[in-house]
Amino acid sequence: MRSGSLIAIAGTLLLPLAVQAAEITLYRCVDAKGKVTLRDSPCAKGETQETRTFQRPVDPPPRPAAQAPAPSAPAKPPEVRYVTVNTPRPLYECVTPDGERYTSDTDAGNPRWVPLWTLGYPMWPQRTFRSEGLTVSTPAPRPPDVRPPGRPHPVHPAFFASSTYIADECHALPQEEVCSRLNDRRYEIKRRYFNAMPSERAVLDNEERAVVARMNSDCGAY
Repeated sequence: MRSGSLIAIAGTLLLPLAVQAAEITLYRCVDAKGKVTLRDSPCAKGETQETRTFQRPVDPPPRPAAQAPAPSAPAKPPEVRYVTVNTPRPLYECVTPDGERYTSDTDAGNPRWVPLWTLGYPMWPQRTFRSEGLTVSTPAPRPPDVRPPGRPHPVHPAFFASSTYIADECHALPQEEVCSRLNDRRYEIKRRYFNAMPSERAVLDNEERAVVARMNSDCGAY
């Protein structure tokens, strides 16, 4: 038997004895019939004996106990952010009865009281009389049309004693158009600023700040 095989077999036999002695002796016995026996005690009488001495294996130091992982910090709840989005303020385009156009922040435009005669409603002089304690006013009769042939028609005086409330027609502009007009107004303020008097410049400064603040709020990076 080769010595390599002997060592391998010896290692197998030595495992249970490794903890009992510092050195282990292994006996290789061969009887008369050539049978080989490996044992840890001397061979029997009449057997050929060979011995091998092995150093007791040294056990490795025990492994340190595995440390329990440190408890992880509790997960933070997701941060909730509230974003407030301002609704863009509308801008209206209004048209006067004369066809003049202007912009307004409300759909009321520029409401105003105007005399009726400005709307084409003439009023003739009135006559007043009393009847049973009541005062009654009635329109005076129109003067007769008396004129010589070929003369122009006489103009009779008319009295306008009343007025009415009117509001211009207004409609909301698209937001893109609103931002464009605000931008135009900002450049118009800058253009007027250089030729303005100091008192007017203060007014223009306030107006420009208001326009810029509204553009930043409603138009983004316009």
